[in-house]
Amino acid sequence: MFADLRRDCATELLELNASGYAIGGLSVGEPRSLSMEMTEVTTPLLPRDRPRYVMGVGMPEELPEYVARGVDMMDCVLPSRNARNGCLFTSSGRVIIKQARYKADPGPLDANCRCLTCRTYSRAYLRHLFQAGEMLFSTLATIHNLKYYLDMMRQMREAILLGRFRAYLDNVRNSAVESS
Repeated sequence: MFADLRRDCATELLELNASGYAIGGLSVGEPRSLSMEMTEVTTPLLPRDRPRYVMGVGMPEELPEYVARGVDMMDCVLPSRNARNGCLFTSSGRVIIKQARYKADPGPLDANCRCLTCRTYSRAYLRHLFQAGEMLFSTLATIHNLKYYLDMMRQMREAILLGRFRAYLDNVRNSAVESS
C-alpha cells in the first residue's frame, strides 16, 4: 500500500506490452479508501486502450467508484458468497432473506429484476429454501445476485457511452448516503 511502489510496479509492467493489466492486492482487509487511493495512483499509468482489471473488489456501491478511477473490469466472490449466506442485492437495497418478515411474502425478490429467480419464485419460497438448507436456494440466489451485478455494469457502460457517467456516479453516491 505504498504509492511509490505501485508506480514503480506499473511502470515496469508497461515493458511487457501486455494485452491487459491487473491491479492486485487491493482486497486483503485494508480500508476501502486506501484501496481506492492505490487504484487512483495506478490506473493513470496503465494504457487506456488495454483492459485494466482489479482483482477481488466489489460491493455494488463500490463498482462505480472503481470505474470512475479508470478500472474496466473487476471480479469478486461477494455476489455468490453473499447469496449463499442469504444476502441478496436488490434495486431497493439488501434483502436478508432469513428475516421473519419474508416468511409469508408472496412478492418477487426484486420487482425490477427480470432474472429467473425474480420472475419465478416468491420471497417466502426463497426464505423457505434458505431456512431448510436447500441447495436450490444457493443456486437461485446466486443467479439473482449475478444478474444484479451484470445489470449494474450494463448501466455503467450505457452511462459512459451516453456521456452521463458522472450523473450515474452521483446518483449511486447519493443513494448510498440515503441508505446509511
